[in-house]
Amino acid sequence: MIAHLRGQILAKSPNSVILDVNGVGYELAISVATFSEIGAEGAQAKLHVHTHVREDALLLFGFAEPAEKRLFEKLLTISGIGPTLAIKVLSGISSERLVGAIRGGDHATLTKIPGIGKKTAERVVLELKDKLDDMLGFTPAADAPQSLGAVADDVLSAMVNLGYPRPAAQKAVEHAAKDPAVSADFEQLFRAAMSNVR
Repeated sequence: MIAHLRGQILAKSPNSVILDVNGVGYELAISVATFSEIGAEGAQAKLHVHTHVREDALLLFGFAEPAEKRLFEKLLTISGIGPTLAIKVLSGISSERLVGAIRGGDHATLTKIPGIGKKTAERVVLELKDKLDDMLGFTPAADAPQSLGAVADDVLSAMVNLGYPRPAAQKAVEHAAKDPAVSADFEQLFRAAMSNVR
């Protein structure tokens, strides 16, 4: 099993990276958070790796932080969540907010994540609520980052799903949401945020 890789970034996108390790190129699926943390193409990167073996494929999933890898592996213990959905979940919400939502039983936040329906959200809370004590550094729901509001959260989620790095998208949404003329309307706020992020 491959558990860790260090090498030069040959190519990267919001959902994958190709890492050159001593002349061998490894393609890893990554979350948007990891995409934002690792350097630009040509830079050196270190990734914690989860190796997923299937009958027809050997898949590698890379994480900039070991805590994100642990959270990914905890998601895999849930019936109905495979590695592809787990990495999408980690791209759709920050690890801190995800842990806070699970600990707080916040089904509404979980169902906003692409690919997570009501029943899956209930299973995640039921099965993981009391199994996140080792996620040190992650704050409980009461101390989780404040929501920007339902409309702004939806705009942020849409931008992340379009491939924009979460930190840049969040900054653009926060800036656009300061204008009360657009902050309550999804389409207007989305357009304003998109013009800020370019």
